[in-house]
Amino acid sequence: MKRKILKPITIIGILVILLTAGSNVFAKTPNFKALVLTERGGQHEGFVVAALEWLNVFASENNFEITVINHANDIDDALLSNYKVIIQLNYPPYTWNEKSKDAFVKYIEEGRGGWIGFHHATLLGEFDGYPMWNWFSDFMGGIRFENYIAATASATVNVEDKKHPVMKGVPASFSIPDDEWYTFNKNPRPNVHVIATVDESTYKPISAIKMGDHPVIWTNEKMKARNVYFLMGHHANLVKTDVFKIMVGNAILWASKK
Repeated sequence: MKRKILKPITIIGILVILLTAGSNVFAKTPNFKALVLTERGGQHEGFVVAALEWLNVFASENNFEITVINHANDIDDALLSNYKVIIQLNYPPYTWNEKSKDAFVKYIEEGRGGWIGFHHATLLGEFDGYPMWNWFSDFMGGIRFENYIAATASATVNVEDKKHPVMKGVPASFSIPDDEWYTFNKNPRPNVHVIATVDESTYKPISAIKMGDHPVIWTNEKMKARNVYFLMGHHANLVKTDVFKIMVGNAILWASKK
C-alpha cells in the first residue's frame, strides 16, 4: 500500500488553518468598555495625545476596550449603556446639550458606571457664552474655577488616603512636573473625600497663586458611581511620570467595577 506524503505547502496550509481557528477560539472577550471623552486642540493637545497613546497600551494589557469621542453631544442613555467607565480627558463641563447632561447625571447618580476626570473637567463657571453647570459643580464639591498657574510649575503631592484603591503602589508623596495648578473659589473638602493634596510651598518656580489647603485628587462618595478627579493634566510630560500612570491605571480598574 502506497503512503501519501503531504507536500510542504499542504502542511503549511493546515498549520495556518489550525492556528487561525485556535486564535478565534481562545480570543478573550473584553472585560469592559471605557468611553473616553476628549478635548482636542489648544494647549492641552500634547497631554491628550500622550494620554490616548498610553490608554491604548494599558487597555490592551488589561483586556478592555476604549472608544474615543470628541464632543459631549454624542452622549445619550443608549451610548452610555455600553460602557462601564467614562474617562473625561480634559473635556470641560460646558458645551453639553440637555440630552447629554441628563444621560450623564443618571449614569453618575444611579451608578450605571464609573467616572474619571482630569484637569479641565473642573473649568466651572461662565465660559465661551455658556452658563455654569450647577450639577457638575456640586459633583466636584460645590466649586467654581478661580485661577491657575499659567506658566506651569512642578510640585510635591502628598497622599492623604493611602488605603484608597487609586493609591495602591503609590508612595506617600511624589512629584508632578509642569502642571497648571487650578485654584477654586472655595475648598471642595467639606463636600468630597480628599485623596491627595499639593504642597504649595514646593511650587517650582514659586507662585503666589495658592489656596492653602489644596486638594488635587478626590472622590465624591455621595454618588453611586465610583468616581475620581485628578486636577493634573496639562503637559505631555505627565504621562511620562510612572506614579501618575499607576494612579490612573488603578482608577480605571477600580471605577469600572460596580
